[in-house]
Amino acid sequence: MQGLDIAVGQALFERIWVSSPSSTRAADGLGPLFNARSCAACHPGGGRGRLLDDGGGPDISLLARLRDANGAGDSVYGVQLQGMAVPGLPAEGRLVLGFEYRGVPLADGTTVTLRRPVARVADPGYGPLDPDTRFSLRLAPNLAGMAALEAIDDADIAAMADPDDVDGDGISGRLHWLTSESYGKRVPGRLGFKATAAGIDEQTRIAFVQDIGISVPGRAAGFGECTVAQAACRAAPHGNSPGPDDPEASALVVDLVSGFVASLPPPSPRPMDADARAGEALFHDIGCHSCHRPVFTVRREDESTYDVKPYTDLLLHDMGEGLADGVPEGDANPGEWRTAPLWGIGAVTAGGDASLLHDGRARTLLEAILWHGGEAAGTVERVRTLDARQRDQLIRFLKTL
Repeated sequence: MQGLDIAVGQALFERIWVSSPSSTRAADGLGPLFNARSCAACHPGGGRGRLLDDGGGPDISLLARLRDANGAGDSVYGVQLQGMAVPGLPAEGRLVLGFEYRGVPLADGTTVTLRRPVARVADPGYGPLDPDTRFSLRLAPNLAGMAALEAIDDADIAAMADPDDVDGDGISGRLHWLTSESYGKRVPGRLGFKATAAGIDEQTRIAFVQDIGISVPGRAAGFGECTVAQAACRAAPHGNSPGPDDPEASALVVDLVSGFVASLPPPSPRPMDADARAGEALFHDIGCHSCHRPVFTVRREDESTYDVKPYTDLLLHDMGEGLADGVPEGDANPGEWRTAPLWGIGAVTAGGDASLLHDGRARTLLEAILWHGGEAAGTVERVRTLDARQRDQLIRFLKTL
């Protein structure tokens, strides 16, 4: 995509969508239910969101996925809680956050306090949620480098999968196979916290529909995510143009926004000093690299190659009860998560509450590590037994990524 198209895509990424009907037909169609009015509201500068806003309440970039034990959405509220609505309609409700805390003792006598956000829905606009509906909080992820993740060859990802732990190392990552509308075939997922999107185009379409309530090709219903039980929402004005499949965001709009996201380069690593290099050695010695694979070689269209360093294998791993959210998604079980890329983690943790992991619970890198369980339990135990200097060296290395 050329520079002008990227600039237009960025403008669309930052566009404030408005409700229908509107004189600005190219920018109407918001909702009727939605979480944000623009992509940039949740991804400022293409970056990740944060758990809390400046007032201490949940930030706009924090979403609640709603599913039962079988993965189905709530019969009234669907698969995602939308906290805003166009004039004349009630929003679905607002998230209220509390926290549970527990201490984790380290071998040197230090105790690290972990927090877990606990959400409830206040002011539900369409009656009570089904008692079987479960919450999973999701924080808007960093979008930088997604094109590089998309360029990694399927075979390279598959080569790392070991779902039956044949090699006996305790790591049993597996592919999350998807039937992709964009690719028109069965492909491994690689984007999203549970690898539920195969590429940027799919991720963009999902976000338009679920987060902003904007219809796209293939999902052209003007009422967005309104369920059958939300009759007034389904009957509200929409921004679809006349025609069998002429949605609020055309294929060109989706392509331009996807092209802008694809243009966001991978984060650049920071220089390493002696302590960071020692931390890098610890990263490998204690086994972090088993899932957070440092390097892939990818191929350009002209057959030349280059290396990317995302520190992920893009596979699903069982992360234990501590991170299990009770919500299956696609073929991913409640405790399974795609290995999060670590590139850019240094910038995220440069100051204040880092809001790490899928729901922003971890305020620091050490907290994020200690939340790992399941396949990572052995690695976490090795981190727990490090002395203070070794822990500092490991964290110093991570902050260079």
